[in-house]
Amino acid sequence: MATQPNSLPAAPNNEAHGDFEFPQREAAFFYGLFLRGHSAAQLRQDIQVPAAVLAKWDKETAREPELRAVLERVVEYRRHVLAIFDSLVDHDSSGQRLQ
Repeated sequence: MATQPNSLPAAPNNEAHGDFEFPQREAAFFYGLFLRGHSAAQLRQDIQVPAAVLAKWDKETAREPELRAVLERVVEYRRHVLAIFDSLVDHDSSGQRLQ
């Protein structure tokens, strides 16, 4: 179920910026997996950018500084997705499900 990128994201363009506009959609996808029985802890690991990937990206931006802005945006976006996912899981665990 790994959703982590294996390579660097493409350079910024109009389409790439559109991908970052709806973190709630991605959070909802992961929440759906949670409702189907997937571990919240594992899903959190899938959402966040691992430290090893951050280190790799940091090395890449030393060689290609123009990548820094898009990679920072990716990390910010993933943190936003994680925050939304956490709020959905917290709401679910409080026993207030809509029916």
